[in-house]
Amino acid sequence: MKIFVAGASGALGRPLILRLREAGHQVWGMAHRAESLAIIRNLGAEPVQGNALDRAAIHNILEQIRPDAVIDQLTSLPSTPFDLPQRLPADRTLRLEGGGNLFDAAQACGTRRYIQQSCGFYLDAPDKLADETSSLKIMAPGHIGESTRMYAALEKRCMSAPLMQGTALRYGFFYGPGTWYWPDGAFSAAVRNSEVSLIGAGKATFSFIHVDDAADATITALTAPAGIYNVVDDQPIMIAEWLPAYAKWIGAPAPVRMDEKEALRLLGEESVYYHNTLNGASNQKARKMLGLEPRKLPWLQDIRQ
Repeated sequence: MKIFVAGASGALGRPLILRLREAGHQVWGMAHRAESLAIIRNLGAEPVQGNALDRAAIHNILEQIRPDAVIDQLTSLPSTPFDLPQRLPADRTLRLEGGGNLFDAAQACGTRRYIQQSCGFYLDAPDKLADETSSLKIMAPGHIGESTRMYAALEKRCMSAPLMQGTALRYGFFYGPGTWYWPDGAFSAAVRNSEVSLIGAGKATFSFIHVDDAADATITALTAPAGIYNVVDDQPIMIAEWLPAYAKWIGAPAPVRMDEKEALRLLGEESVYYHNTLNGASNQKARKMLGLEPRKLPWLQDIRQ
């Protein structure tokens, strides 16, 4: 199969390309920065330099390749999660406008399958794990709500093509090499520097996914029934439990607690929401239809035997 991966040099794009090549697919990987092209070539894919916001160029690229499937992993995220509010406007522009150009070009050149990166941690399912029928938290405050409405628009677009099968993969929080949540990642650095507090009761439930497991599920989605899938692990867990365990895992001091009122004053409504309102997600559909078998969170091995 001829596969075109946009956003190919990111933390998920790299293991995805490796596994696609191991499965025998022809792979083209697109990146905007010239220095990323060598990474893509070394992974065994054909590198393509392109800017998704250049509509004419994207149409020309896909017309020449005419891929059987397009995997949209476009993001413009900062090196640290604490810079997200400043970067999110550019990220939304890239995903909505650039991704729209990619989507239209895929339809125009006869692509049969389109896989869209979506979100498995802003799902609205009070008092239970979210499944694929759960909506996104479009009424969330501030930049969380803006991102959630973006993901809802991406899913709607992905499912709208009359002649192309669309699949939206709702990934959990990525962890593993090249991500924020890894011993050498930006989140770990902040925890070691005691820059991450546990806000209030810490009752928000997080669903993670290792990038290698996410890559495996993405490849299976190329031939699985089209639709929406939660690609998350088996361990939805409250931040009050996982954050102290994470700190111990990386050899950092235990996080201190911060009162919600103080956090609201110092950090804003989004931080309080993040620590106390997020829902975990169920992966039962992905386990059944995509063969997802996620690994255990490494920072929970000592407390969940």
